[in-house]
Amino acid sequence: MNVKIKEIPVNDRPRERLLNSGVEVLSNEELLAILLKTGTKDMSVKMVASNLLKKLKSLSNLKDVNVESLTKIKGIGKAKACELIAAIELGRRLNQKINDVKEIKIGESYDVFEYYNNFLSDKKQEYFYCIYLDNKKRVIKDKLIYIGSINQSMVHPREVFKEAYLIDASAIICVHNHPSNKVEPSQNDIVITNQLVEAGEFLEVKIVDHIIIGRDRYFSFLENGYIKIWDNFRFFV
Repeated sequence: MNVKIKEIPVNDRPRERLLNSGVEVLSNEELLAILLKTGTKDMSVKMVASNLLKKLKSLSNLKDVNVESLTKIKGIGKAKACELIAAIELGRRLNQKINDVKEIKIGESYDVFEYYNNFLSDKKQEYFYCIYLDNKKRVIKDKLIYIGSINQSMVHPREVFKEAYLIDASAIICVHNHPSNKVEPSQNDIVITNQLVEAGEFLEVKIVDHIIIGRDRYFSFLENGYIKIWDNFRFFV
């Protein structure tokens, strides 16, 4: 039944229920209705929220939505889609122990995994990041190099090391995810890593680790002996 918000008794409307009884008592539909704010001339905001939940099938799938998929739902335009995605991202960041890559204190590969796991483990595509460090192991910045199936032509040493020179980095940690959640390196992963390590030797900007992330699991090329520890840049020790 498509009941307009103004037809619902004031104390039973989502915002008023939140104010009077607390956010914990609200249903998923009511929470979404508050974020969506308004419906259309033919649909109440609660109906739009209900349709969104039906489309998602499970609330947990909300983390995978994008602007394109949201705007296919009647009553949700680009502005509403952006507001929803922003709210989802804020929720994700609240669950992160570290909110900025510069806060990572490099002690071991797990420290890097802990930061990236929260937002990479559920991605449906592969994301390839580089973390750039100075000669005191301090993080300068990270950069997303590529999104998609990782291969030699897409993750090229030129793109990885160009940024290192621009910001005067001394070392790089590569990070990418496996949507399959299997963290064992593929042959492509090994070939790319070897290419980057060799280029780093020549350019004197060391690749000190390459970390593959799955859901709550990781594989470190350094820890598993695929990359050696450099004597003049001893890392994670």
